[in-house]
Amino acid sequence: MRNAIEFEVFGSYALFTDPLTKIGGEKLSYQVPTYQALKGVVESIYWKPTLVMIVDEVRIMNPIRMESKGVRPIEYGGGNTLANYTYLRDVRYQVRAHFEFNMNRPELEYDRNEHKHHNILKRSLRAGGRRDIFLGTRECQAYVEPCVFGEGDGFYDKYEEIHLGTMVHGINYPDETGRNQMEVRLWNPVMKNGVIRFPRPEQCTQIRPISSMKPKHFDSTNLLSVDDLFAELEEVDKR
Repeated sequence: MRNAIEFEVFGSYALFTDPLTKIGGEKLSYQVPTYQALKGVVESIYWKPTLVMIVDEVRIMNPIRMESKGVRPIEYGGGNTLANYTYLRDVRYQVRAHFEFNMNRPELEYDRNEHKHHNILKRSLRAGGRRDIFLGTRECQAYVEPCVFGEGDGFYDKYEEIHLGTMVHGINYPDETGRNQMEVRLWNPVMKNGVIRFPRPEQCTQIRPISSMKPKHFDSTNLLSVDDLFAELEEVDKR
């Protein structure tokens, strides 16, 4: 696929929180990663507002195991609450994703250099990402490395179809949809022989509005060229 990358992401724990379990202060992970969580991993490898990252599919490599922990949430008003969080343990996923240009950002049209961004994305992946990688929540540190999607043995390779019920697919932001509101997408994933194929965000039919929101606009007032950035750094060094 055009502008695609294939990588493996793995870690000791993951927490893809089912929002229904957060009402009472507890957290319970979905059995598999959400589209939005994997999109976050791709954007931690390389992100530019010029691009929209699309996650195509994920392959579940390790058996789904869960582990509960007693956690003390941060309470800024004081208190000594003990909450129960249920994590996925010893996770490993193969992911295939690609990028497209964000057509809702005409002010960044000058930056639509496909070859440049694809090469930077691949270099960033080989380096382990530009930002910290985590799976679902910040405490679940993870690591990425290039792979060939489909290679190696996965635990669910011969499990045929497993229906996973209703899950959050991801979040619609106004800079990607052109609508001035934040929305949540729901879907009913099916894992077939260990692989989950994601529909594109615009193909999801179960959409719920969350709140009004306007996209951030990038122009000369908040977007520096490389020359301007170096000039500012030189001024800082002189002080």
